[in-house]
Amino acid sequence: MNDQPSTSPSGNHPGDQPPFDPAGRATDDTRPIFQGPPPPPPSFAPPVQPAPATQPLAAQPPRRGRKGFAAAVVAASLLVGGAAGVGGAAAWSAFDDEPAGGTASPGRTTSQVADTPDSPAADGSVESVASSVLPSVVKIDVTGSGGSGSGSGIILSSDGQILTNDHVAALAGEGGRISVSFNDGTKAPAEVVGTDPLTDVAVIQAQDVSGLTPATLGSSDDLAVGEGVVAIGSPFGLDATVTSGIVSALNRPVDVGSDGNGNTTAYPAIQTDAAINPGNSGGALVDMAGHVVGINSSIQTTSSSSQFGQGQEGGSIGLGFAIPISDAMPIVEQIVAGETPTHARLGITVSDVGATQGGNGGGNGGGNGTAPQEQEQSTEGAQIQEIGDGSAAGKAGLKASDVITKVDDQLISSSDDLIATIRSYRPGDTVTVTYQRDGAEKTAELKLDSDASSSKS
Repeated sequence: MNDQPSTSPSGNHPGDQPPFDPAGRATDDTRPIFQGPPPPPPSFAPPVQPAPATQPLAAQPPRRGRKGFAAAVVAASLLVGGAAGVGGAAAWSAFDDEPAGGTASPGRTTSQVADTPDSPAADGSVESVASSVLPSVVKIDVTGSGGSGSGSGIILSSDGQILTNDHVAALAGEGGRISVSFNDGTKAPAEVVGTDPLTDVAVIQAQDVSGLTPATLGSSDDLAVGEGVVAIGSPFGLDATVTSGIVSALNRPVDVGSDGNGNTTAYPAIQTDAAINPGNSGGALVDMAGHVVGINSSIQTTSSSSQFGQGQEGGSIGLGFAIPISDAMPIVEQIVAGETPTHARLGITVSDVGATQGGNGGGNGGGNGTAPQEQEQSTEGAQIQEIGDGSAAGKAGLKASDVITKVDDQLISSSDDLIATIRSYRPGDTVTVTYQRDGAEKTAELKLDSDASSSKS
């Protein structure tokens, strides 16, 4: 992958708020989910003589409840709402249910209680997808020296191999603890198998488990904008939460920070309007066949907090982002095999380009000893700042100040675009790079390098 540090002036410098926040970083699950003053007591109406009902209500069968903290919180809120509803209903009966004479109206009827048929879920419905995928998604609780939080994970093997985000597993640090909660209510401790900060991917191993239900992996390469998807995870610690939406964009460059060497963590994300919130990180984004197509990882938020867990946490505004599963799995396979993950690279460092090229002989033109352009040309792209010795870009003839505008058919409008796009390839892949030099468009075909022995992208 292409690890070139971005010097983009887009507001992602240290101390600035990045445009994307990881959707599962360090949530504080000790805070109450529902806050506010207690509800006022219900105001029941004065007793009246009830009118005789001409048609009795059928007894309603008891409902089955779901155990767990989330259910308890929801049940409590429903109880409060129910009490308020009873008061309102009693007042309505007292003042509006009987005519002035105090006798029942002729032909008066009351509501009936009917059983709702438990029909099988239709193929391709959200209900069907949830039923098949929920057993393969877990809640992950992490505690480390830097704090505690929760995220989600996707079961890869029956013996407890679980895929999640690096920013979820990394919270454990050295000596931290990871606990996995399964859909059947059981729990198990887990250990980190390996992580890759550049693609925000990690694999953990649950201890002493068997018979789990591995998820079915699909192909993110086959997705289309407008296609229906379902997100499954544990937002705000509420396990087994299902939301649905569509793919609202593809190949959206998402930059969520950098590693210890200053290399940008970026990927060409699947954008979705399915609700994703803190705690969804590492969970599954699946198509309507129930196949995992992405790893939920980050959201756009209006919160002033730069990271979840630091200050007020933002919630979903309908812009969630997932790592494409087809891009993540080669990294996952290397982690599982005990190898250090490798990434494709051009061997360059880049920055966002200033809008104006040529004109005064500066910019791209002047540095190459060519005549200035007769008129200015506006260009978007990733401008090369440095080229590594023996790099793929250097061998292909690219030079400092060239502006890369396309990789194969993918348009490049910024340095993050270029980084995320190159991350979708593997070392050794051949690509066609389109770039501008002195106002002229050129192309070069090159074979991508590997960062196996270098941190430069």
